Amino acid sequence: MRRSAAAAACTLVLALMAPFAQAQGKPPLREVDKIDNSLMMVAIADDLRKSCDNIDARMIRALAYLQQLKGEARDLGYSSDEIDAYVSSDDEKDRMERKANAWLEGQGVQRSDKSAYCTFGQQEIAKGSQIGVLLRAR
Repeated sequence: MRRSAAAAACTLVLALMAPFAQAQGKPPLREVDKIDNSLMMVAIADDLRKSCDNIDARMIRALAYLQQLKGEARDLGYSSDEIDAYVSSDDEKDRMERKANAWLEGQGVQRSDKSAYCTFGQQEIAKGSQIGVLLRAR
């Protein structure tokens, strides 16, 4: 999955926080399903907009959503520095890519089949799913 600024920001919000969070008795953000799964959806949406000529991003909506997720992480007791450190981890970016690919495969989608992948993106837009609301058809 190609990484964009939005996807990088998503995974960065979660990557390096593990050591800090554990020291404070908090689980690593990667273990906070609401945040981790939401960031995965943002990463998939970002990849769809880059991979599919017929799909665009709703950038303002995506950036607002990322800020919302960061706020939720702060509400859970994670500092901005912890969040920023976590999302800059290359290991966490790689983990998120593997997680996204596994999730897509579970949906019956192979990223290597561009036509099917882009059809999936269009279907997500039509459904108004978490991925779909971050995208629009061209």
